[in-house]
Amino acid sequence: MAHLLRIAEIWGLVFVFFVLHCAHGELTYTVQEELKHGSVIGNVAKDLGMDLGRLSARKARVEMEGNDKVYVGINMGSGSLMVAGRIDREELCGEKPTCVLKFDLLLENPLELHRMSVQVQDINDNPPIFPKGEIRLEITESAD
Repeated sequence: MAHLLRIAEIWGLVFVFFVLHCAHGELTYTVQEELKHGSVIGNVAKDLGMDLGRLSARKARVEMEGNDKVYVGINMGSGSLMVAGRIDREELCGEKPTCVLKFDLLLENPLELHRMSVQVQDINDNPPIFPKGEIRLEITESAD
């Protein structure tokens, strides 16, 4: 029985080290909303310290869990993270004070997972609308 428990502990450690090897630190970028398709956000290859050949050979791809829309992509020729779809801060995050999109960068053979976050900055494309263009107030002075 003790032998089986020891084997389970060893496999548990192997699993933990495998997960730590596969999951690395988070890459963080900032982008203004409504940038045109193809705008460069950052350079994934440079930030990971990876040459372009390895990035392409390992079939790098960006995935966003729970969302079918494509907001960013990787240019395999340059290693750049690029805008691949319309990023509208108000549509994505509504009235929240911060807007952060979370992505996974997956590399194959061996499997590597890098977390990416892209903070979307507002460009004030939706200014406030008031029912009247001008309101006149009269304030009187009172001397009591």
